[in-house]
Amino acid sequence: MDIHKEIDTRGLNCPLPILKAKKALAAMASGELLKVVATDTGSLRDFQAFARQTGNELVEQQTQGSEFIHILRRR
Repeated sequence: MDIHKEIDTRGLNCPLPILKAKKALAAMASGELLKVVATDTGSLRDFQAFARQTGNELVEQQTQGSEFIHILRRR
């Protein structure tokens, strides 16, 4: 998977990971992939809702230890 941008939101709680992802996606071209690394347990459902509401595609979500990885494709 060719990630175009990665942001680290470890230690941040809702809504900051979503806000940082929104800002990063706004600066990206359509079709590009954004990887978000978070530690907020609520980020799993938050990013699912964010993708539904914005039309961006939630390509993948992973849990690695205490970290949550979200891959979004810019619409």
